[in-house]
Amino acid sequence: MALVWQKRAAGNLYQVRNHGASVRLFSNGVFHSQWNPRDPLKGSLWELLLLPAFFLPAGQIRSVLLLGVGGGALIRLLQTFVAPARIVGVDLDPVHLDVARRFFGVRDAELVCADAREFVASALAEGQPGSYDLVIDDLFGHAGGEVERSVAADRTWCRSLSGLLDDDGLLVSNFGSRRELLASAWRDSAVGAEFPHRWTAELPAYENCVLATSRRPLSRRQLVAEAPARINPGHASRRLDSRLRRLK
Repeated sequence: MALVWQKRAAGNLYQVRNHGASVRLFSNGVFHSQWNPRDPLKGSLWELLLLPAFFLPAGQIRSVLLLGVGGGALIRLLQTFVAPARIVGVDLDPVHLDVARRFFGVRDAELVCADAREFVASALAEGQPGSYDLVIDDLFGHAGGEVERSVAADRTWCRSLSGLLDDDGLLVSNFGSRRELLASAWRDSAVGAEFPHRWTAELPAYENCVLATSRRPLSRRQLVAEAPARINPGHASRRLDSRLRRLK
């Protein structure tokens, strides 16, 4: 891989590297994001976060809140395959947002440098309930060379996110493992009563477990009918070897 750019800031080493047509972001040696405009669907974790969007009918997702931008790969995927009218991306790290603009080509998205908890609290206080059709919680940091969630999915956090979601909307949350998801407040009986329709998605090469949940029924048949072939669990040419399961 060729080193394109690097920067030291706040005790962190950021690097952008090219691998063929792919651009990749590393922070302290941790691989954060990858985008290939020529071949965007390669079977990566970012596509696993994209996949649940196809539980909803085409055109229903008009407004997206992404908490945790990284290099912006998921924004590019959403713009390419879902085309919402509005994407708001929130990240605490200004370098990530700079990289998203300069090297990942993120345009036509509202990038906000802020603590996600403060952003969500402020949005709720300003009277913005039900503002988004899709909310994605991908808040991860790194410690000792390992990636870990930076905001605990406790009852307060889950209820805060649900307050920003449209009644017919979809919430997607990334966890470091299935065990971490099962220990979260999304399994709480009160939270589960509000969001009874839940699926999980996993990949063989990753420990991560992605939750997709909604107040409305989510149909695997709908997802298979809508998702692009390269990430479609029902298509023979898929590159994304995802395992979809209902979470009870």
